[in-house]
Amino acid sequence: MNHFGRLFQMTLFGESHGSSVGVVLDGVPAGLPLTEKDFQADLLRRKSGGLGTTPRIEADEILLETGIFEGKTTGAPIMIRFLNQNTRSKDYTQLLAHPRPSHADYVANVKYQGFQDYRGGGAFSGRLTLGLVSAGVIAKKILNKYVFSTTIINLGGNTVPSEFDKVLRDVVLEKDSIGGIVEIRVANVLAGLGEPYFDSLESTISHLLFSVGGVKGVSFGAGFSGVTLKGSAFNDLIIDASGKTKTNHNGGINGGISNGNELIVSVFVKPTPSIGKPQQTFNFQSNQIEELVIEGRHDAAIILRAQVVLEACVAIALADAYLIHKAYKD
Repeated sequence: MNHFGRLFQMTLFGESHGSSVGVVLDGVPAGLPLTEKDFQADLLRRKSGGLGTTPRIEADEILLETGIFEGKTTGAPIMIRFLNQNTRSKDYTQLLAHPRPSHADYVANVKYQGFQDYRGGGAFSGRLTLGLVSAGVIAKKILNKYVFSTTIINLGGNTVPSEFDKVLRDVVLEKDSIGGIVEIRVANVLAGLGEPYFDSLESTISHLLFSVGGVKGVSFGAGFSGVTLKGSAFNDLIIDASGKTKTNHNGGINGGISNGNELIVSVFVKPTPSIGKPQQTFNFQSNQIEELVIEGRHDAAIILRAQVVLEACVAIALADAYLIHKAYKD
């Protein structure tokens, strides 16, 4: 559904062209310093305006509705909202009968029997990631000394960062889109976070990451490239009493539990399905394949703005695991 977490609990709400989108958080410890300024840096990382991003520019002014008093969290649920002010709903009317390929248009119509808010993708829109980013800001405050580092390591098949701008310019001119791979590293992770089996750290992190539209692959440490290694090479040898390892092919997790080494997660984000290039796809009104030209304002590489969203997902999962671990110890 729209809810996640055992102790750090999160519920997303809203639609892309509705009045607002946001998040309700429960389980946030009381006394945590928190103001609107704390959110600015990460919200700016998500904001459009650069090469390859959508021309839709929203103010993204954060409204801290509840759970904060005199600059500190109260322990009550925190409600955060963002108003939708720059919408063009008419761009989406044709998509009811002629859904975008690889988008949620068709499946949403089937699941909700035509009652869904289809404007801008409705509840399936990337607009709802504002709530995830906001929750991630608070999660990182709870984690305190954990250091996050997030980078794009592959853009459209290109792994040379100095060439990314050219890749973006070319795809924008083609009215097409590209995907890529984001690598998220977290230093200073406490050993012992996560539970065996169904709440393993890989499970909860992946659960959140796959909730982000466009994510099609998640791996930890060496990931799929580890298939070329034998056990003697893949094994991370422990080299001191703190549990530090010589290599980190397991990405900082063993048995579903953090081992104290750097957490390493890689995420594949597919090309944005909404493209300006004409596509031949089925029209449910005429009952035949017809050319679809998608109107509206869309990202040529949604991965650019998704980086901070994916980082937030990792932070949220870690914050929940941290609070559970702390509760067991206390």
